[in-house]
Amino acid sequence: MPNKDEIVLEENNQLKRTMTFFPALSTVMGTVIGGGVFFKAASVTQSTGSASLTLISWFLGGIISICAGLTAAELSAAIPETGGMVRYIERAYGKLWSFLLGWALIIIYFPANVAALSIIFGTQFKNLFGLSNSVIVPIAILVGGSIMLINFLGARASGIFQSITLVCKLIPLALIVIFGLLRQGEVDVSLFPVTAGPQVSGFFPALGAGLLATMFAYDGWIHVGNISGELKNPERDLPRSIAGGLFGVMLIYLLVNFVYLKSLPIESLAGNENAAMDVSKQIFGDFGGKIVTIGILISVYGAINGYTMTGMRIPYTMGLDKQLPYSNQLAKLNRNKVPFIAGLFELAVAVVMMLLGGFDILTDMLVFVIWIFYTLVFFAVIKLRKTEPDLPRPYKVPLYPFVPIVSIIGGIFILSMTLVNQLSLVIIGLGLTALGIPFYLYATRKKTRK
Repeated sequence: MPNKDEIVLEENNQLKRTMTFFPALSTVMGTVIGGGVFFKAASVTQSTGSASLTLISWFLGGIISICAGLTAAELSAAIPETGGMVRYIERAYGKLWSFLLGWALIIIYFPANVAALSIIFGTQFKNLFGLSNSVIVPIAILVGGSIMLINFLGARASGIFQSITLVCKLIPLALIVIFGLLRQGEVDVSLFPVTAGPQVSGFFPALGAGLLATMFAYDGWIHVGNISGELKNPERDLPRSIAGGLFGVMLIYLLVNFVYLKSLPIESLAGNENAAMDVSKQIFGDFGGKIVTIGILISVYGAINGYTMTGMRIPYTMGLDKQLPYSNQLAKLNRNKVPFIAGLFELAVAVVMMLLGGFDILTDMLVFVIWIFYTLVFFAVIKLRKTEPDLPRPYKVPLYPFVPIVSIIGGIFILSMTLVNQLSLVIIGLGLTALGIPFYLYATRKKTRK
């Protein structure tokens, strides 16, 4: 006769297996769409110098993300454990590499996302009310701190807030696309031939830099495989929801950027952090542009909440495993069962990043570091097929090994182009990641002594 825990587990599993295709599709799109679609047009157009190469960069970024999501989902379904990617890396490569991933998430990925999006918020807030540049960082710090306070109220409060902002993020996108496409364009957008702009140095370096910039907007696909445990039919609906959802995201990104390009000359978009606001003013006028900008601010605020809510759980989990200095403190919960010290630590790292770097610097650094581990995940799918052929796989990546190989090639291309174009950021990112090695050795030695 099953015990109480087994009955509860069975009931939970039955509850999770209620998701059908369309809710899964919505989950995928809601996970990936964030603030990058509004603000990466500036760096993509600056990198490519042409409308054609800009749209190709967004298209290739989508194709790589679709292949990446389909590939990583095999491990999500086969290893449905708390920790996600950390567990896949540990299974394939051992504890050191999984620790370094956790360390990179704590020191770079989550704080850099919070910092970059907070700077975006501060910049757009400044522009909306005509304030000086000196207020951007103070507003960014205030935004990061206020969201942390919301999260300290408990998972339910932060979850409700996230649901509200999820709807808000789709409204400005829909308005920009629908009215932007219906409106007579100010600029003739030429899609062919696909060439780099005359002011950039070479086609492939321009494509690499543009593709790297799009990766921040597409980031989040690694989490879409987590819905496998909620699907009634994961073998059928998981690949459909991932491919369909990411294709939908890619289509939205292409349409939004097409509207940008037909509304303003590329010279006005390149390096212009206010591109979304300027395009909104072109389409809706000053008042309508401000309304859309407020919607964008709410969207960005919600995106920061998502990274804050999930980010503080990583140092908390590693603290429970005694993997970090001051683990006992990092593992403490407040009365609302929130890891508040871990949250304050992540906020402190994010504030330092706000003070030191701008939006593009932060996002390029986090994309490089996280894509090292993404590429390792793609290799892990092939590796575990050989070393653990009997591992239950409720879902297998379609067109194997073609789709994983496309993911790997895409990952290597992104990393190579970053090495060529952003060497200083590569050194900083690798250095911060390598700083975790002494902490890993210390924690390992401490456990061995016990």
